[in-house]
Amino acid sequence: MAFKLTWLPKVLTDAGLKVSLDLGWENRGLGDMGDVFGIICHHTGVRNPGKANMPTLKSLRNGRKAEPGLAALPGPLAQLGLGRDGTYFVIAAGRAAHAGKGSFRGVTGNLRFIGIEAENAGTTNDPWPEIQLEAYQRGVAAILNHLGKDSTFCIGHKEFSSTGKVDPSLDMNEFRKQVAAFMGGAAPTHAVIPAVEPSPPSGKSPRPTLRRPMKDELVKQVQEKVGVTADGAFGPGTEAAVRAFQRGHGLVPDGIVGPKTWALLDIA
Repeated sequence: MAFKLTWLPKVLTDAGLKVSLDLGWENRGLGDMGDVFGIICHHTGVRNPGKANMPTLKSLRNGRKAEPGLAALPGPLAQLGLGRDGTYFVIAAGRAAHAGKGSFRGVTGNLRFIGIEAENAGTTNDPWPEIQLEAYQRGVAAILNHLGKDSTFCIGHKEFSSTGKVDPSLDMNEFRKQVAAFMGGAAPTHAVIPAVEPSPPSGKSPRPTLRRPMKDELVKQVQEKVGVTADGAFGPGTEAAVRAFQRGHGLVPDGIVGPKTWALLDIA
């Protein structure tokens, strides 16, 4: 049975954000959520020299193994992961183990808070990409608007925690200021990817924007171009191949086949 937060993808997509659904997300959780009180913002804290987009996705889904000084923690570890390219990975519709010990306005625990883990080491040599930071703020704004709450119901893990957490490495007062601006209708600084090609090749119908986990005959065409099995299912392997293609052609490697990527695939 699906858990309560099945509305998350639509809310984020309607806000013009890039969304990737992790397989099985609707039924994933440590039980169901209660009434959502707010959002806790995190960064993953994982060193990522190669700047891979979301290398922590597997651990956010499956949990943390025991390490010296750290007990094992079952997954999911957040409802949402936020990649460096601004893509939201929807991991769970149920309760996630992200909050730890702490409180906000007298409310405690994972039952009442949505957790967002953004991919960042939290160090000075790992600056936040502009596109990721904007997506963070816009996504939080969209969720809070859906919940009927203002920007003050967004809190950093470091503000919530009673055990000395330091994430995220952001000025949360400035973050909330930007969230409030988006909630008030501020225009995004990055163009939203259109749902279909605004200017298709001559004599052709507009092609849709393709992304994980869509299934379509057109996905086969993309897969043939990027060199993966042409089964028509836009899975993680196809997404990785599209990212590599985009990176090699000077595009933002978001793994989404929109108008710019279609144009380059046509001549590949």
